[in-house]
Amino acid sequence: MTVITTPPSHKFPWYVRLFFWNQKRRYGAVLEPARLWGRSPKVFAALALLYGALDRRRSPIEPALRTLITVRVSQINWCRFCIDVNAATALRRGISEEKLLALGLWRESGLFSDREQAALGYAEAVTYTDGQPAEHFAALRQHFNDDAIIELTALIAFQNLSSKFNAALQVPPQGFCPAMPVPEKPDHE
Repeated sequence: MTVITTPPSHKFPWYVRLFFWNQKRRYGAVLEPARLWGRSPKVFAALALLYGALDRRRSPIEPALRTLITVRVSQINWCRFCIDVNAATALRRGISEEKLLALGLWRESGLFSDREQAALGYAEAVTYTDGQPAEHFAALRQHFNDDAIIELTALIAFQNLSSKFNAALQVPPQGFCPAMPVPEKPDHE
């Protein structure tokens, strides 16, 4: 498969360059997915605004849980870039390396709260095409009100969009989280 890249000579509009400046300040580099999305500037701007709305301080979903959800959805979708960048965010948000490394086996690990387990189970059900999200509502309602469930669903949907975009275009990890293994997708899947 030929990987799509953005040539260095590509001219981005000023508002996309503003997002790039902020990423460089925050991450030390422009994120490769941003360079790809930036080739469709209006879509990129809308996507960035949506991400900002989902990752805001007053979200009913706490930052650490939002990050656990984004890493788990990224693992399911085999998005190597998303695992890398979101795992680095997880560590910055106080999630232990042990918990992060146990995320793929969260049911068996004993490291995850009931609230986290309810959200992770729902995230998996929404992400897997054969999942049954409705079966998770009883557990969700013990920990989340309707508005929080809506926002959790939006976050899961956004991360599916992002990780599927990056995985389809084979965006490589940028080395943000060396502590988190970023596996290659097996050939048989």
